[in-house]
Amino acid sequence: MRVKSKGLFNFPLQGSVDEDVAQFESSLEKEFVTGVGKLMLHKMEELSKTESEASDREFTEMIRGMIDPFITQVSAHPALQEYSAQTTETIFSVPTTHHSAYNVPVHVYTPKTLALKTCNSAYIYAHGGGGVASTATLAKPWLDYIAVKCGVVVFNVDYRLAPEVKSPNNVLDFYECLKYIHNNASVFNIDSGKIAIAGECGGGYICLGTMVLLAQRNEAHLVKLAMPGMSLIDDYCFSPPQTMTREERRDVLSMRKIWRLRAADLDSQWDDPVLFPGKTSDNLLEKFPPTIINEVEFDMFITETTRLANRLRRAGRLLEFVVIPGAKNGSNLNPDFKCFTAWQHTVKLSIEEYLHK
Repeated sequence: MRVKSKGLFNFPLQGSVDEDVAQFESSLEKEFVTGVGKLMLHKMEELSKTESEASDREFTEMIRGMIDPFITQVSAHPALQEYSAQTTETIFSVPTTHHSAYNVPVHVYTPKTLALKTCNSAYIYAHGGGGVASTATLAKPWLDYIAVKCGVVVFNVDYRLAPEVKSPNNVLDFYECLKYIHNNASVFNIDSGKIAIAGECGGGYICLGTMVLLAQRNEAHLVKLAMPGMSLIDDYCFSPPQTMTREERRDVLSMRKIWRLRAADLDSQWDDPVLFPGKTSDNLLEKFPPTIINEVEFDMFITETTRLANRLRRAGRLLEFVVIPGAKNGSNLNPDFKCFTAWQHTVKLSIEEYLHK
């Protein structure tokens, strides 16, 4: 059955990066032109080209050393922090056995305005970080914001990261949490018929991988709305760089390395849609949950995302394809930039129109 789009979003693309984002990036790039910054970039490039356990460990440590402090800094913004007082946090864990016995931690953020209500809408989230960095707790300020602004109970899944845990096990962490939450909806005071799954960047990849599993297992009915954003989707980074956008070319070596970190055996998993959701067959795409794909105009994943959006539209499962003009990967999460307001508006309106109703 084909989904019906309400045609909520049609942002005209502008062909240039927003001035506030461009100024920030310019100041950031100056730190990597000389000295320690230049040496760090050179080291990461060399590690990206090397295939060994030692290079994998060192590359992962460097990525985490860059991403985690950056997220921590932005998450401290007063525009985000003010919402923590308006939610109540609880934590539970979901027992799993797909990759040894492991309890997946899940952080729950309930708006205080919903505390005494039942049958609330649920928003199950996978944090960003490329699937190799960051943690669920670092995403809390943004999710407090979403919980309050959108009137949802947020479940923040702390799935295991690569390279310590390989595909499909990190996706299965999220999938098992989704199943647990759905099966225990009354315990969490949520409506099992109003569950959304979402994530950005590496979390978008986790979200899409879960959508593949749901389709394979005929369980798409568990999710009313899927909202992957700025997602790692397929093997496009392994194609010739000459065909790529500027952002795609810039990150091509590191993205190839990250895919190798995720895969247990890249060669044998090359056609596995759980590893590469963009390789999902047309027949399986028709079994996806109703989907809104969120993107930014100058993302390093814009080509693969656009291809998947077109295929999902053809398969009858795309509600909206949102591309925020002038934004780059991550800039939409910074309240200092105007694209933050546009991104959060699309999330809020999407939840109001496609999840609550």
